Amino acid sequence: MASNDSQGRIAAVLGPTNTGKTRYAIERMLGHHDGMIGLPLRLLAREVYDKIVREKGQKAAALITGEERIAPETARYFVCTVEAMPLERRTAFLAVDEIQLCADADRGHVFTQRLLHARGLHETLFLGADTMRAMIRRHVPEAEIIYRDRLSTLSYAGPRKLTKLPRRTAIVAFSANEVYAIAELIRRQRGGAAVVMGALSPRTRNAQVELYQSGEVDFLVATDAIGMGLNMDVDHVAFASRQKFDGRRSRPLRAAEIAQIAGRAGRYRTDGTFGESGDCPLLEQETVARITEHAFEPEVAVEWRNADLAFDTVPGLIASLEQPPEVAGLSRVRDATDELTLKRLTDDQDLMDRAKGQANVRRLWDACLMPDFRKVTIDEHARLVGRIAGYLLSRSGRIPSDWAHREVDHLDRMDGDLDALQSRVAHIRTWTYAANRADWLQDAPALREQTRMVEDKLSDALHAALAQRFIDRRTSALMRGLKREDIADAHVDEAGAVKVEGHFVGRLIGLEFKPDPAALGREGRAVRNAAERALGAEVTRRLWAVAKAQRLTLSRDARLRVEGVAMAALLPGPDPLKPRLRLLGGIQGDPRAQAAAKDHLTAWLKQHIESRLRPLTDLVRAQNDKDLSSAARGLAFRLLEGAGAVDRPGVEELLVGLTKSDRDIMRRIGVRVGRLTVFVPALAQGPASALWCQLRDLNQPGENPPWQPPRTGSARRGAPARPWQDYAARGFRPIGEWIVAIDRLERFANGAFAAIDAKASVDPAALAKAAGLAESMGEPLLRA
Repeated sequence: MASNDSQGRIAAVLGPTNTGKTRYAIERMLGHHDGMIGLPLRLLAREVYDKIVREKGQKAAALITGEERIAPETARYFVCTVEAMPLERRTAFLAVDEIQLCADADRGHVFTQRLLHARGLHETLFLGADTMRAMIRRHVPEAEIIYRDRLSTLSYAGPRKLTKLPRRTAIVAFSANEVYAIAELIRRQRGGAAVVMGALSPRTRNAQVELYQSGEVDFLVATDAIGMGLNMDVDHVAFASRQKFDGRRSRPLRAAEIAQIAGRAGRYRTDGTFGESGDCPLLEQETVARITEHAFEPEVAVEWRNADLAFDTVPGLIASLEQPPEVAGLSRVRDATDELTLKRLTDDQDLMDRAKGQANVRRLWDACLMPDFRKVTIDEHARLVGRIAGYLLSRSGRIPSDWAHREVDHLDRMDGDLDALQSRVAHIRTWTYAANRADWLQDAPALREQTRMVEDKLSDALHAALAQRFIDRRTSALMRGLKREDIADAHVDEAGAVKVEGHFVGRLIGLEFKPDPAALGREGRAVRNAAERALGAEVTRRLWAVAKAQRLTLSRDARLRVEGVAMAALLPGPDPLKPRLRLLGGIQGDPRAQAAAKDHLTAWLKQHIESRLRPLTDLVRAQNDKDLSSAARGLAFRLLEGAGAVDRPGVEELLVGLTKSDRDIMRRIGVRVGRLTVFVPALAQGPASALWCQLRDLNQPGENPPWQPPRTGSARRGAPARPWQDYAARGFRPIGEWIVAIDRLERFANGAFAAIDAKASVDPAALAKAAGLAESMGEPLLRA
């Protein structure tokens, strides 16, 4: 390309990130009648274009990238990607941003070409890192060097766990897999993250950034795409990796590259920090010092390729591309995708036969310049370029419309996972690029409209898929709500569902809040904290209702229930008849209401025990009644000790010592003196027995679950070695190798002794049948 030499002002505005260089260039451009600025990313070009449209109006601005062309005839300010700058148009002002990319292995030769040849009629600015100072001095000696200091301080904060990173953090990784894995972890632990990668379309990227900028999420997971001037409110940059694949090899980041990314922390006068996270190795002290002091090794060479290309023949074109530089400090670009593609296509003899004459060679080269948006192998990319070039070198000289539209139709699908959607976005960018070449298609406007529509749909679908996978909107809303003094929308519906900020967080069952089991880790803490603040009024209301409740029951699981809902649990007490009580939940309520509810439930439980187990409570009073004889008090003690029953031979002496008054009192209590057992029959009956066993089981926490006697029948063969009380409390006693209900055994014993006293023959089977036992038990019971 011929040089656009001019006597206008040339300046290089150099310095670290957050110095306002790009803003300064935009202001300078808008001060001229017309101008052009080249930016390193389509994303950044769109951002600057939107800013100029807001200030000067849509008719005054143009956006020109490889994939997008908005160029009204009235446009005076051209915002472009560096590769797409229309340098044949002369403007008063021209600027190139991120000029340090002259040293980039892939694109550096394009930036170097702009540095050497692109000029504005009145003013030219090159913006970038101070590492380019020496190269600019050498290759553009007439340029004025302007250094700008960073507007805020950038400091090193050291390593932090991913789950402990502060809010407003950008986490940087260097592959889609790494980005996705980190975003998934942040979703589980912190509610979610926005995702920014260079491969995203501007529409998807802007939607993701808006999630972050609006505060819906507090974290951004990104590749080094954020290092190129994308403006976001980032307070901290955390490197999850410092190993980058640059298209040829995996290599560690240089200090200047780390600084470019870390410098996104802090905006304008707000200070920022950076550090490591995840598995990223610690930065060396020297590297940290270079980054914080903005002191880096200068670039000693920039990438270059001959701009004066020969188009007479394909071999001649290749030879001109391979021409070495004649000036020191220029390094010929190696393995550029367009050059490698051209060399691959020389194997296609049919294509080479058609690539004759300057016009066709230029046409072939234009096809080779198509970027590899799909990031496939060079052979696969060359096959697509070869097919397009074949059409361009055909008699019509155009890509067939039906083929192009079919390819785009094939991409017009919103199904599939993230990888599928991202792949389609990359493919549609290829066709968007082709559609913006009016000389490639007969109906370029129609294809542009179709590719724009499909790209927008895919972008929206990709944004939705990213948000669905990496953002838990409920947890995110909770985290935002917890930052405020109050929660605007927190309530409990009639079914007990608890909603905070419109999101379901769990259920209030009785007095107890049950968090959504899907909430884990930090999310779980957020749910509990939100519930604490949301449930106070409702829990207090329920506590007062419990304090006045009349329909109370004690269920088999040792829970006190109001209207069937568990409100308190029984706990072991000093003895089985005096259990303690614990409210199930209610901690969010008023302490006075908690106390009132607990007092009411405790009083009900005491009355319930006394009513159901009156013989036992009477025995307790009897053993402490000094008006009774010592024999009566002793018998009461032994019955309590035996859980309501005692083997008669063991208390025979006490029975002999009872007075008539003692016997009357024992009879009123319900004590029965049988042939084999002294017991309280009322305690062996259903409800009383169940309650008595339940209370005893509370005081035997080692029994899990507690031992249970036969559920049906009155006897069972095979008596396990259990304490007497375990049988007695359930109305049974062991005898020989049997477990027999006490009252049935007493009937059998009475019948046997009556027959013996009458000196009549004893029929064991008949005795057993009369006692309500199996006839086969008669003989072994009689022997026992």
